[in-house]
Amino acid sequence: MIKKTFKISNMTCSNCVMKLESLEDDLVGVKEIKASYHRSEMVIEFDEFKLTDQQIITEVKKKGYQVVEVKEM
Repeated sequence: MIKKTFKISNMTCSNCVMKLESLEDDLVGVKEIKASYHRSEMVIEFDEFKLTDQQIITEVKKKGYQVVEVKEM
C-alpha cells in the first residue's frame, strides 16, 4: 500500500468532497480516500500494484475535477 496526495484545482464545497471520496467504490485497490475542499486535495491510500496514478487522475477527471499535482507521502 502507498499513500499519495492529489492536489485538485477546482474543489469548492462538501459535495465535491463526497464525489471524490466516492471513487473509493469505483476503483479497485483503494483502501481509503480523504478529500478536503479547504486544502484542495485528496489523500488516497491504495495498492500500487492494482492501480496507477494515471488511472486515478482519469477517474478524477470523469468526476469533473483536475489533478494539478501528485505527491507521495
